Amino acid sequence: MTDTADTIAPEIRMINDIAVQFPHQEPGTAATAIAAHVRMFWEPRMRAELRKLSDTEPEAFEPLALAAARLLE
Repeated sequence: MTDTADTIAPEIRMINDIAVQFPHQEPGTAATAIAAHVRMFWEPRMRAELRKLSDTEPEAFEPLALAAARLLE
């Protein structure tokens, strides 16, 4: 048996963990705040990998996490 946490990319796991802290905010506001956090604290290679994963593995993301990842340049 394989645990989902073992197969999910670390960048996806981390942004999903961040996203669950924002259920009280309107989705657009939450996605913007999550993206700002990622821009501030994640190194460029991690951000680039996250952006790529948002295109190749969107089903692995929480909805707010996916919206935030797609806001990254």
